[in-house]
Amino acid sequence: MTAHLTNPLHSEIPQEAFDWYDEYAHGDIDRRTFLKRLSAIGLTAAAVSGGLIPNYALAEQVSFNDSDIKATYEKYPSPGAFGEGRGYLVTPKDVQPNSPAVLVVHENRGLNPYIKDVARRLAKQGFIAFAPDILHSLGGYPGNDDQGRAMQKTLDRAKVEVDFIQAAKFLKSHQLTSDKLGVVGFCFGGYISNMLAAREPELINATVPFYGTPAKKEFIKDIKAPLLLQFGEFDKRVNAS
Repeated sequence: MTAHLTNPLHSEIPQEAFDWYDEYAHGDIDRRTFLKRLSAIGLTAAAVSGGLIPNYALAEQVSFNDSDIKATYEKYPSPGAFGEGRGYLVTPKDVQPNSPAVLVVHENRGLNPYIKDVARRLAKQGFIAFAPDILHSLGGYPGNDDQGRAMQKTLDRAKVEVDFIQAAKFLKSHQLTSDKLGVVGFCFGGYISNMLAAREPELINATVPFYGTPAKKEFIKDIKAPLLLQFGEFDKRVNAS
């Protein structure tokens, strides 16, 4: 879940409401159950939406038309997955060959505005950033997280992993990038970051997963890249892993 800690509503919402939203966001409970639980403690979805639902416009740090960057959409071959992938490529305005690159992996809802903003922030700092949209084969991120989450659940997990591997290969072999490739991912993207480091140890040079579950045990021993692991104190679901 993407939280904005400066929101004054946070102090008025009990922790269990955040826990329930996390369960809902990750498919452990349905929307009806989530709303029923809120109602039981005297809250409505409308009352807590400002504190639980991300406000992407408010959170934006770098505009798409910032003069220091250039943002485009690029396609890449994805054999073994969905045939073709598509992502958001952001480069510094005066990008030079052999620039370091970062793959930015979204949550379980497609390439939403927050993830695109993360890519722009990285480009602002001099990196070439590429944020794939795993929903490309279904028409792309639909414009809202709930629908995007439902769409992503329909995709074959093995093909999803292959698609991100192909995206990493596309970025590392790009004519402007160096031989150094980092990965940053959030939630589901945190898992993908861990998976890439384990499955493609010669491809990935560093990862920074935010609250991501680990790669499969049989692959963990193959990790060579340094990992900077971020976890949330109250994130029971991920911490249990």
